[in-house]
Amino acid sequence: MQGGGTNTSVELGTAPPLAPIEAAWESIRAGLRRDLGARTFDGWLKPAEIGGFDPDNGLLDVVMPSQFMADWVRSHFGDRLTLAWKTVLPIVRDVRIVAALDAPRPAPLLILDESPPPSERDPAAPNFDPRYRFETFIVGKANEVAATAARTLATSPTVGFNPLFIHGGTGRGKTHLLHAIGHTFCAHNRGSRVVSMSAEKFMVEFIRALKENDTIGFKQRLRNADLLLIDDVQFIAGKDSTQEEFFHTMNEIIGAGRRLVITSDRAPQDLDGIAPRILSRLSWGLVADINPADYELRFNIIIAKLEALPGVEMPRNVVDFLARRVTSSIRELEGALNRIGAYALMTGRTIDVAFVEEVLANVLRANQRRISIDEIQTQVAEHYRIRKAEMTSARRAREVARPRQVAMYLSKQLTPKSLPDIGRRFGGRDHTTVIHAVRQIEKLRASDAELDADIRLLTRQLEG
Repeated sequence: MQGGGTNTSVELGTAPPLAPIEAAWESIRAGLRRDLGARTFDGWLKPAEIGGFDPDNGLLDVVMPSQFMADWVRSHFGDRLTLAWKTVLPIVRDVRIVAALDAPRPAPLLILDESPPPSERDPAAPNFDPRYRFETFIVGKANEVAATAARTLATSPTVGFNPLFIHGGTGRGKTHLLHAIGHTFCAHNRGSRVVSMSAEKFMVEFIRALKENDTIGFKQRLRNADLLLIDDVQFIAGKDSTQEEFFHTMNEIIGAGRRLVITSDRAPQDLDGIAPRILSRLSWGLVADINPADYELRFNIIIAKLEALPGVEMPRNVVDFLARRVTSSIRELEGALNRIGAYALMTGRTIDVAFVEEVLANVLRANQRRISIDEIQTQVAEHYRIRKAEMTSARRAREVARPRQVAMYLSKQLTPKSLPDIGRRFGGRDHTTVIHAVRQIEKLRASDAELDADIRLLTRQLEG
């Protein structure tokens, strides 16, 4: 399923007769309406229209009226749509869901060549996703180095590093930065030659060039680029001939003083199946990692994304709840926001914590980290600067009793342990002692702002 990836080398060929596609679409629509129900279908899939089709790679565009709807349909029905098309009309091998206003126009491999047509001279015209710009990339401690390096490479006349290697897990913003670099570099360097493709596409194009005896043309297209962007380099692992060509392409680009940006889900030293000389070359430049977003970054991302969801009002306590509970990736966090917004608009319900828990039940379960009572005792003891042994001691002095009650309360809130289990972990205390502690802390939180702040901080630390 393609939805805003970095492969911008699609070029439309002569489309097959429209009738089979239209007939297939009517059949697919009828099936979706039957499977999903009239309300869901009419609200989200009925407005969809057929866009362009590339017979060379079997890529079909499904066009939605707005970016919000495109994002939501891609997230919730993308795989279903792709499977339906493959089943009903096998010439369609992949589906890309795009927005009507922002749908990327098919373009050749070179996004901008030395003499672009007048209609493509505008730097906003290249096939980079219009949503993915530096202005929309929220910076925090987890991604600060990568974001700064990306902007420097895209804007500065000279850079002190080449290549730029950005790595991080799925959904952390690597593709966003890659597109942002493309947008900004094109804007600062009119008439420049920019090539953006996935490593998998690099391999496919290279193999095709070998079969068609056009390796010279393939090499010229890539090695003459002023900026070469390669996404997901891990996919060439174990492909010896592709790696050979990739290595020489890297050398040509870097040796000529042109710019190279590569992304991967792992650091160079963790890439198995990649030739050592390639790894060495990658390490010569700047290696910038994107770490998992911390609570502050997730919170700021939610606030920023809410501005793009008109009509969606989300109280601060709900933003805090989401930032604490959806921690797996930024992509999943954005998907969760879209889902909340969509359900709220469809049902007319107010967005509160209970509503979010209902809508995101599966997401929240998947993101729930197993927190142990031992972790809670350690964290609480460090916060209140007491010995961890006091958690199980018989002392009743206030300076140890209150932290012990806080730890019991958090154990009840953050673990699935029963009250007797919790009591046993706190020095063999009875379950009634745990009940008293939980009720006492709940009561105090309503009147003691400092204690409430302590609980919030400890919860964020334990969950994040």
